[in-house]
Amino acid sequence: EFRRVLFRSLTWLRRWGNPYQLVAVDEAGRVGINYGVYGVPETYVIDKAGRIRYKQIGPLDQDVWEKKILPLVRELQNQ
Repeated sequence: EFRRVLFRSLTWLRRWGNPYQLVAVDEAGRVGINYGVYGVPETYVIDKAGRIRYKQIGPLDQDVWEKKILPLVRELQNQ
């Protein structure tokens, strides 16, 4: 199941464009456990020190992007 989901995800990103600077794969699940991942979709903003600064459980909508994630990313870029 994991391989199929990974393939479909990467196919989607190639087709529609990849807005991310980094796409990580946690095949062993260890990073997911450390960050408290328990389902999809989940979106994280992680700072340069590896700390979770924001966690969105569930779908990401325009409101969350504009009011929470984008301002935080901009703040972190200026640090």
